[in-house]
Formats: sequence, C-alpha cells, structure tokens
Amino acid sequence: MPANPEHVSTVGRQWLDRRRFLANTGAGLGSISLTSLFKDDNLLASPPPSIDPSRPYAVRPPHFPAKAKNVLVIFCAGAVSQLETWDFKPELIKQDGKPLVDGPAVTFQGPAGNLARPQYAFRPRGESGKMVSDMLPNLAELTDDIAFIHSLTSETNTHGPAENFLSTGFAADGFPSIGGWVTYALGSENQNLPAFVAIQDPRGVPQASVNNWGSGFLPAEFQGTPFSIKNPVRHLTSPPSVSLATDRAARSLLQRMNARHLERHPDDAKLAARIASYELAARMQLSVPKLSDLSTESAHVLKMYGADDESNPTKAAFARNCILARRLIENGVRFVQLFNGAYASGGELNWDGHNKLKEQYDKHAAILDQPAAALIRDMKSRGLLQDTLVLWCTEFGRMPMFQKGSKGRDHNPDGFTCWLTGAGVKPGVSHGVTDEIGKKAIQDIHPLYDLNATVLHLLGLNHERLTFQHNGINRRLTNVEGHVIREVLA
Repeated sequence: MPANPEHVSTVGRQWLDRRRFLANTGAGLGSISLTSLFKDDNLLASPPPSIDPSRPYAVRPPHFPAKAKNVLVIFCAGAVSQLETWDFKPELIKQDGKPLVDGPAVTFQGPAGNLARPQYAFRPRGESGKMVSDMLPNLAELTDDIAFIHSLTSETNTHGPAENFLSTGFAADGFPSIGGWVTYALGSENQNLPAFVAIQDPRGVPQASVNNWGSGFLPAEFQGTPFSIKNPVRHLTSPPSVSLATDRAARSLLQRMNARHLERHPDDAKLAARIASYELAARMQLSVPKLSDLSTESAHVLKMYGADDESNPTKAAFARNCILARRLIENGVRFVQLFNGAYASGGELNWDGHNKLKEQYDKHAAILDQPAAALIRDMKSRGLLQDTLVLWCTEFGRMPMFQKGSKGRDHNPDGFTCWLTGAGVKPGVSHGVTDEIGKKAIQDIHPLYDLNATVLHLLGLNHERLTFQHNGINRRLTNVEGHVIREVLA
C-alpha cells in the first residue's frame, strides 16, 4: 500500500522527485570518481603520521623517495642585503646618488634617500661566472655548488613577524616551525640526541626567539632543543650538590615508578611521552657533552673554520657552533638551525644595516664567511652533502636607496635572495629576477611558501599532504599556498 505523502518528511519528498534523484545520484557518482582520481595522483591529504608516544622520534617513512635525509639551515638574522651579496645590479652602480624616479617618499623607517651603489665590488666566480660580492669571499668560492633564488618575497617588513613567516609560514605567533613539521613527519635516525636542534648565535637569540624552533600546536616533543658550544642544554646536568651516584639512583627509581604506573594505565599516552622525554634526557647526559667537546678536533679543522681566531672571539665562537652543527648532522640529527646574528640592536648584533651598513657588514661578514664556508666544504669532503640539504636564508632584503641622512638601507620584502646546496639541488644555477636596481622581484616570483615547499619536497614530503588538525582546520606549513621550485632541483 503506497505511503501517504502527508506522512513523508520534507527530505523524503525531495527523494521522491525523480529528476532530483537522478541529478543527486549523478553528482554523487562524479564525486566518488573525482576522489579516486585525486587519490591516484596523491592529491588527498595524508593521514597524520602514526606516532608511538613512547618513541616519538622513531623514523617514519616520507610520502615519496627523498633526495635529502637531513637539513642544515644557516639563518642570518636581521635581513642581509641582497645588493651587497648575491644579486648584482650594474644599473644601481650607474644610478648611484640619484633619486629613484617615482620611488616611495617614505619607506619602513622613514624618508627615503637617493639610490646607492653596492658597498662591495662584485666579480665573476667559478665556471659559471656568476657575479658575487667580495663581502663574503670564502662563500663566494662555493658559487658553482649553489642554487640561488633571487626572487623571493615576504608578507611583512618587520623582523619578528618576518622571521615567523620564514620559519613557520605565518607572520603571527603560535604556529609550528619547519623543523617541528619535519621531525613530526619523519622522526630522527639518532635516538640519543634531539631530532631538531637550534644553535643560537654567540651574540644572543634572534628577534622572534623560540618561535623559530617552536612546535606551535604540534605535540611539544617536536619543538627544537636550543643549545650551542657557549650555552649547553638547559636543565640537563644535575646540581653540583648532587653526586653522580645519587643522580643515577634517583633516575632509576623514577624509571621503575613510571614503568609500574604505565603497566596499570597502558593507554596513558601523556605518561608514555613524559617517560620518553626523561629517557632521552638521560641519554643526552652522555651524548651531548661528548658531542660538544671540540678537543678531539684536529688543529687543522679548528684553523679551517676559524675556531682558533683569538683576534675575533665572536667569529671563533660562531666557528665552534659551525663544527657543532656538522657533528649533529654526522650523528643523524634530522634538522639543525644555525643562527648568525641576534636581536634588533641598530645593526650592531645582526644584519639590520639601517645607518652604517658598510661598517657593520664588515664586522658581520668576518664572523659569518670563513666558518660557514668551511662548514659546507667540510661536510662535502666527508660525504655529508649527499644526504644533507643546506639552506642559507634571511627574513627579507634591503632597499636600493639609502635612508635619508644615513649610510644604510631600509627593509625590503618585495625581492631578496636565499640559496640552497647539497642533496637534491642543481648546482651553479640562478633562478628568479629582480628589477634592474634590485627593488622588486619581476620574474619567477616566489613567496617564502615556495621555499618551504621545496625544502619539504627534497625530504620526500608533499607540503599539501603534511597536515595537522588544529581547531577544526587542517593546518600545514605552507598554509593554502606554496609550489615547489623545480628549477633548482637536480
């Protein structure tokens, strides 16, 4: 007996409509087919990595075969001028001292002055003949091994938010750093050391401080561990008043108590994670002091890095940090962030050259150049670059004009340079172009999302599939942006 239409719900009546039924069925089948095609092309979000709380740093597989296993980031805080380093602009030399036609009257920090030529001479380097500045002569010798990206852009011209944007993909605070994303996805090959280490500059922390190596809304175990040769890992050693035997006994008792509690509560993931962190700290008490002891390095290596330079203590300290970075990579640490430059200080402690750029860059270049170049050469000679991606980066660039009444350049997020070398990178290439005076990217323009997408790609990670649900949103490092810069890939 047919049902009385009056007793059928509104939704039910819609399904009794033949035309609507056929239309909905067709759309549904089309959606299923489209989903299948997306899956075949790996365009669907991946399920989150399966992480055992008791072994959060266990090695996990990438999305596809990786070219690189480890990453070393050399982060020059304060915004290094592309015009004094990697991006040669002959027209800027011709226009030196002239006002920029139709240029801005005011830039980030105040009135704009006249155009100013590069403060260092440029000359052709290596077989490629690329023009690179004399400011960093040792790094310039590596030009044939480097892939330069000259057309990067940032969303902000303020140091703290720009560091956030470079390290986390967002200018605001509270988002995971790229090192956090990488270790969350891949774990680490060394279970006796942190998966992610941030080596602070001898002069202090960068402007955005812990945001550069924070875990944001990812589990806390994926934040970076900050330490350097100068500053050991905090809270790792026992107080002097506690003997070694007492410390071992206390840790043994704690381990037994935690194990008993975990037996009674096997599903307590937070406890398992806490136990794992205690056990890692115990292993680090043995591994980190040995790693940080440079007395086993030969005099030749110390000299090559400049770690024995008594005339420049800051350079020597940064050089020792560079050796520490190499040792961490050698020992399988997944992600190492090596900072050069500290917080805002009128350009005295970092690359923020507003007022006396040449004078300050002479000092900063002497600290960076020899140690960083030696680090890359040393890693190459040891075969480490076969599996390690090296990224040199800074948060934005500098304007082609001086600031009015000064000998320095203002902030410029519209066109600047970072570079890559090592695993999976095409050597000796320059990609992207800024205009004739280096003010703005005009060809192959890449927001920093693209740089981060490229780093993830070399690690075998699809930046669109690496997600973490937070507040109902599937968040990712590249937000809803990002394209791999394939022109710099081998």
